[in-house]
Amino acid sequence: MKLTFPHMGTLAIPLRSLFEQLGCDVVVPPRTSKATLEIGVKHSPEFACLPLKITLGNLAQALELGADTILMAGGVGPCRFGFYGELHREILKDMGYDFRMVIVDPPQGRIRHIVKVIRSFLPPVTVRQVVRACRLAWVKLTCIDRLEVLANRCRAFETRPGAVSTALDRTLSDIDLAESQEEVLAAYDAGVKRIERSVYADGRPDVVRIAVVGEIYVVLEPFANHSIERTLGELGAVVDRPLNVSHWLKLNVVLDLINMAGGVNPGKLARPYLLHGVGGHGRETIAHAVSYARAGYDGIIQVAPFTCMPEIVAESVLHRVSREQGIAAMTVVVDEQTGEAGLVTRLEAFVDMLRRKKAARSRLVSV
Repeated sequence: MKLTFPHMGTLAIPLRSLFEQLGCDVVVPPRTSKATLEIGVKHSPEFACLPLKITLGNLAQALELGADTILMAGGVGPCRFGFYGELHREILKDMGYDFRMVIVDPPQGRIRHIVKVIRSFLPPVTVRQVVRACRLAWVKLTCIDRLEVLANRCRAFETRPGAVSTALDRTLSDIDLAESQEEVLAAYDAGVKRIERSVYADGRPDVVRIAVVGEIYVVLEPFANHSIERTLGELGAVVDRPLNVSHWLKLNVVLDLINMAGGVNPGKLARPYLLHGVGGHGRETIAHAVSYARAGYDGIIQVAPFTCMPEIVAESVLHRVSREQGIAAMTVVVDEQTGEAGLVTRLEAFVDMLRRKKAARSRLVSV
């Protein structure tokens, strides 16, 4: 068996570690590229959202490299993500590929069901192997998430363009190669020092703070959002995002296994703007926007795939949030037609506007 899965940001690093430790032969798809997108666009329905097209391209490329088993997450609710696995299965079979599809749906308290699904494709393993593999993968995942947070906060102060991103990429490579928790933590510590050496000690006065919210895939996948976090950082913005893989797994896998909720209550924060869930991360987008506005951030950027219903609903509500909470907001809708140059121009204008507004507030305070 040769196992594969689609990319989503840096998720392939802990996933490969997990399944290789469990005795699987893992085929990681090539890094997402224009060729990946072209495959997905060619074989997907025209109005399918960008994440489906990119992940379809990932899987097709992995199958070409010899993968024969696909691991795909399922979903519930109005978001179309829950249908991705079935659509991928039918499209890839129509493309002539022979493979096995394993779809892991949200646990919703069904521990036995999840264990049965996972055991169906794993080779025989002991409990000790499972615990060791999960610990190593989790340490890698949490270290990666912390490094990305640090990089997003440091790019605005880097000594030269790209210095922080170069340090981050090198550290991610070291973590990917690490075979023990001690090696991961050593790589993490070295990476933190490497990033901190890439920034000015005295900072800069014109920095603005921007939060990136929206649909989880396009927020986390740099190819889908044209590396929006890196661009904003190099434009002089400190960037934060509420979504990362470790937090998502805690809420949707660990706590969901025992039917518990956790983290920020989106229903409470989103009132009175949105009174019920609309699928995907629609309500969370509004809740996070309110939270960042109250925390004094200068701006919010919502990133969403074209035709994504939950984010369309959130976008219509975000205008009111922006007006009543006193925070500037911009929506970036991405699909296969989105051009990087046009997006960079919009981001430059947004950051410049935030700087001018911040400077004007400072003058008023000083008077």
